Parts: sequence; C-alpha cells; structure tokens
Amino acid sequence: MAKRRKSLLITGCSSGIGHYCALTLARRNDWHVIATVRQAGDRAALENAGITTVTMEMSDPEGSINQGLATTLVATEGQLDAIFLNAGYGQFGALEDIDHGCLSKQLAINVIGPMHIVRSLLPIMRSQGHGRIVFNSSVLGICAMPLRGAYSASKFALEGLADTLRIELADSNIHVSSIEPGPIKSRFNDNALRIFQRDIDYDDNSYWAPAYQRLEARLKGGFPAHDTPWRRFTLGPGAVLTALEHALNATRPRSHYPVTLPSHMLFFLRRLLSRQQLHRLLVRAGKRETGESR
Repeated sequence: MAKRRKSLLITGCSSGIGHYCALTLARRNDWHVIATVRQAGDRAALENAGITTVTMEMSDPEGSINQGLATTLVATEGQLDAIFLNAGYGQFGALEDIDHGCLSKQLAINVIGPMHIVRSLLPIMRSQGHGRIVFNSSVLGICAMPLRGAYSASKFALEGLADTLRIELADSNIHVSSIEPGPIKSRFNDNALRIFQRDIDYDDNSYWAPAYQRLEARLKGGFPAHDTPWRRFTLGPGAVLTALEHALNATRPRSHYPVTLPSHMLFFLRRLLSRQQLHRLLVRAGKRETGESR
C-alpha cells in the first residue's frame, strides 16, 4: 500500500511567499498541498501545477473560510497534518490617520481569520494525535516601527496567540511555530501601496505629509541613496520556505524562525538591551525612516 502523503493547508497563495511555498512543496511531492486564494482567477496557475486550490476570504470566517475548510477536508479525507497561516496584508499610515474600519479590517484578515482556521482544525489534529501550526508573522511582530502600527499590532497579536497556543498544546503532539521574515521579494509592497493610497488622506496632512511621501517612494521601490545597503538584506521567498520546511519536518521544531538579517538583529538586540535602550534605538531608527528632524 502506498504511503499517504502528509497534507498541508497554506493560506494566501495568490502570489509571493504562499505561492512560492505551495508550488515548490508540491513539485517536490513532499506534501499534498491545499492552497487558498482570494479570487477564483488566481487558481489557474496553482491548479495547472496539480495543487488543490480553494477560494478563501480571510475576513469572512463563517462563510468563505468555513466553506474553504470543508472543501479542504474533503480533499484530504478528513485529515490535516499541517497549516501554514500566511495570508495577510499591510495597512500603512500613522495610527492617528487609521480609522476604525481600516484597523478592524487589518485585524480581521491578519488575526481573526487565521485563528478561526486554527480553532476549526485543532479538534482534527487532536483526534489524529499530531499536527503542525505555523504562523507567518513579521519582523514587525518583534519590534514596532512608525507608520506601520496597524500591521505591527496584527503581527504582535499573532505572536501572542502563537505563544499561548504553544503553552496550551504543550502536552500534545501539536507543534506551533512562528516565522518572522524581514524584507522578502513579493507583491507585499505593491499591495500595501495600493491600500495606503486608497485609505490614507495624505495630501492635506501637514504633519505627516513628508514622511508619507518618503513611505510612498519606498513602497514604489525608490530607495534614497543612503538606504541602498538595506536593499541587500532583501531575500527571496525561498528563505521563508527553508524555515517552513524545518518547522514542518523537524522532530523538535523551533518556536521562532527569524528570516533575513534585520530579523536576526532585532531578536538579538531585544535580548541584549533593556526596554528603554531598545526604545531609544527604535526612535532613532524611526526618525531616520520617516526623515524627521524633530
């Protein structure tokens, strides 16, 4: 009898990290990959590679997510060995300019939706006696930066939820890991720019206008000259895949996987410095980031 391939649900596979990880793992035939996308038009490229694909809107737990999970479990015959919770986006802008609707949507898609999936699938993992849950967090879930408060809040929330799950599941064979990427080549900046331009009124904002112009240029890829070295820290999605594979396959997966040099540096500085020292460092970095002289 042929050995059953382990099943893996990956959310957010329309592009970027999720798309790359789904295609690569499926091509290696290591996993039966089930990939989620937001729009039906994004399914073709994945399905042509033989990947089971479902449409799932992360802001609709009771409708789209539940339907997608039902389809997933039919494809996997009621079992699921691992989840990579990758879907999400970045809402940029100063916190004072982000209204209730924007903040609520950021948390709904980046936090509430993923946790609905975890709650729905944990009974299956408990009954089968094993499972892997991997959250795609961010360097901004380690330390905050200006103009990224809503996104950072969502990733800090994921870190707290993952830490809590790790404690609550300590006596089970269900392992929980977080991946904290820094800059990764993807469509993240393109999507963040579109949402920023749509949701933030920055033309008449006398206080934040210079910082917003700088942020907009950065999201478009127009790095100032002194930022050029930082571009070398940007890695491809394969760096995240390496961490994901360890989290999925290792006998003792790590709790945290920093990816890219900025993430490793911030993990180190958070252990080395006091909170006050780290705060001062981040304030200086934030002023450099926004071009503030005050």
